[in-house]
Amino acid sequence: MAHDHAAHDHAGHHHGPPADGNFSRAFGWGIALNLLFVAAETAGGLWANSSALLSDAGHNLSDVLSLALAWGAALLAKRRSSARYTYGYKGITIQAALLNAALLYAALGGILWETISHLRHPEPVNGKMVMLLAGIGILVNGFTAWLFSSGQKGDVNVRGAYLHMLTDALVSVGVVIGGGLVLWTGWLWLDPVISFGILALVAYGSWGLLRETVQLSLQAVPNEINLDAVRKFLLAQPGVTELHDLHVWPLSTQETALTVHLVRPSSSGSPNVFLQELQHALQHEFNIGHCTVQVELDTPVLGPHGCCEELETMPSTSAKSA
Repeated sequence: MAHDHAAHDHAGHHHGPPADGNFSRAFGWGIALNLLFVAAETAGGLWANSSALLSDAGHNLSDVLSLALAWGAALLAKRRSSARYTYGYKGITIQAALLNAALLYAALGGILWETISHLRHPEPVNGKMVMLLAGIGILVNGFTAWLFSSGQKGDVNVRGAYLHMLTDALVSVGVVIGGGLVLWTGWLWLDPVISFGILALVAYGSWGLLRETVQLSLQAVPNEINLDAVRKFLLAQPGVTELHDLHVWPLSTQETALTVHLVRPSSSGSPNVFLQELQHALQHEFNIGHCTVQVELDTPVLGPHGCCEELETMPSTSAKSA
């Protein structure tokens, strides 16, 4: 086995920024600002006799917890591997992203329930106070979402935090518009109707996050990698006549692993040079940084379960990048 640590150092999903680094500051700012906003909403909700503001304060508190969860996962992923956790703790980012996606829909469900209640039993509130605090919410949540916008396409853990904040900002926009229309027309039912439209839009836009995090948790091929393209690329390598046992799966929300058996006659050149060039090519073409490639000099014998059973007399060469 030969190890290519350079590939590991640059591993990640395509164009994905590091989950720690710059985003540690973003998580810190997001948590601090949202805690202050929760305190302001709670005080304002009590003063304005607004159950909507109090419930939204509770929702924003859950967003603080989701940010803390995503941040903790990003920090835990930096820990070194151990004898028990040989891949380290990178997989925790997938679990955190999945939990955050579930929390996002749970929060949408809570807001939907509150909206239905307001539609059935509209109550007069201090509209100006509600609009003021909702406007502050747009600034706080919009700014926090902006902090994560550069990484939300490359890391589903960051995307979960981004969508949580964007959802709150959009809901606050609806509150401001609804509050203004209610003050102007006196129609109390306008506010929940606008909320229904925003919730439907957010639920539709967030469905991709939930679907992708479920797929990653099941070790599916990451969305940005075309498995057929990887297979064709491997078969096009010099001397490769066939392949089997090709597997591609996520180690984390940013890092991808690959294992494959390649059949390549011994007359096809130096196996070490071939493997080193292949490892760099997989990193460059598909951003796959953890690859284990086994080169077989003859066609393998497949066992009863389709697994490779090499003959004892069959020479083989393998390389691993970790």
